[in-house]
Amino acid sequence: MAHERVRATPAMLSSGWPEGASADPAGEAARRFALNLRTAIEGRSVRALARSAGLDEGTIRKILLGESWPDLRTIWNLESALNVELYSRR
Repeated sequence: MAHERVRATPAMLSSGWPEGASADPAGEAARRFALNLRTAIEGRSVRALARSAGLDEGTIRKILLGESWPDLRTIWNLESALNVELYSRR
């Protein structure tokens, strides 16, 4: 039986998610995305954002908690719903 490799979540790659930086470049990008998202949704409910972005509420919560990696469609939907850039490689 082959051993399956477990893909680390963004939170696993950061000490003290989301405040603690990640040495992994992709983990750091996910951490900054989650921080930007948290700032952008201030004053809104996750449920309302999910509705306006056409996403599952659980998807947004998992991104904020660092439990999942946001995919391109999710990033696009969130940026469009919030009218703000959340992801940047800079």
